[in-house]
Amino acid sequence: MKRVVITGAGTINALGHSVSETFAAMREGVCGIGPLDVRDVDRLQIKIGGQVKGFEAEGRYNRQQMSLYDRFTQFTLAAAREAIEQSGLVFNGELAVRSGVVLGTAGGGVSTWDDNYRAVYEEGKNRVHPFVVPKLMNNAAASHVSMEWNLKGPSYTVSTACASSNHAMAQAFAMVRSGMAPAMITGGSESMLCFGGVKAWEGLRVMSRDACRPFSANRNGMVQGEGAGIFVFEEYEHARARGAEILCEVAGFSMTSDASDIVMPSKNGAARAISGALADARIAGSDVGYINAHGTGTAANDKTECAAVADVFGAHADRLMISSTKSMHGHLIGGTGAVELLACIMALRDGVIAPTIGYQEPDPECALDVVPNEARDAKVDVVLSNAFAFGGMNAVIALRNI
Repeated sequence: MKRVVITGAGTINALGHSVSETFAAMREGVCGIGPLDVRDVDRLQIKIGGQVKGFEAEGRYNRQQMSLYDRFTQFTLAAAREAIEQSGLVFNGELAVRSGVVLGTAGGGVSTWDDNYRAVYEEGKNRVHPFVVPKLMNNAAASHVSMEWNLKGPSYTVSTACASSNHAMAQAFAMVRSGMAPAMITGGSESMLCFGGVKAWEGLRVMSRDACRPFSANRNGMVQGEGAGIFVFEEYEHARARGAEILCEVAGFSMTSDASDIVMPSKNGAARAISGALADARIAGSDVGYINAHGTGTAANDKTECAAVADVFGAHADRLMISSTKSMHGHLIGGTGAVELLACIMALRDGVIAPTIGYQEPDPECALDVVPNEARDAKVDVVLSNAFAFGGMNAVIALRNI
């Protein structure tokens, strides 16, 4: 088995258009959630979200590209450029042939779906653009990344609701660890903040109208976000031989299924995923210093996740720091695990633990150190990133300093 490291990171989300901007916002506990700027927002009950502001696609992409790139693809390509440029990798020859892309998204081209349903059903048009299908398909972003950077190895998209990015990164990790690929581009993206995307989530009655307050007793639901997080996973010796800057090591992962309910989370399923990641990484629970929680801000998720952490870590749970950055950037659905991995990298590299902002009232069922409201300086060497999705799909990734 090969060791796997991260040599590049890129992002665009409600907190920033780059990793450095995102880190700065996380350190300051900035809230990227605000009023939505979407068509027909007055018809929505939920009018807030972690929306990416100031992103001008027209200046980045030409007319032909715009006909092919849904907003989730645009985000992916922007984040991928930052990550690949930081890594210093140039994909040609054997490296190009063996390297690939595994990305996560839950909805794919939701904005494209929304626009074209309007055209057909509301405006009465009988034709849509000939590139609607390649624009909205879930694998569009992965395909365009592979074409843009000449990646000819295994490339595909994973769609497991809110665990999509963690599942995708776990798959990329497994490919590099096994020797199947020397490097993989991985992460995820989502852009559901359009009228239809928000309206669909309204139907679940799990959305907050004012703020995302994970673990706080007065929490009242989740808040959607959008954006992308992209990483370069590379075989350790390959990275070391070329003198690459190494951000951290990907140590292990685990994936489980609750096999119980389509929307209600399971403590046992989450606990098995956490325990499995520790076992795969050969890490003792007492070595973990920080967990980036799934932490959606719903009553069911937060207490279930805290119970799972308490079960797995026992007495050490009281010494663990666990925070939810969804309180700042919103829930990016299929892209959320990728953006949240940035908080894990920041904890390892910079010794800064991103806070859970909006925390107001202690909840006896969430009685862990949730790093309330303000970032904390702390040295940690091992961190976990949790993702627990609708459908009972769980994926946990372990990272450590190298």
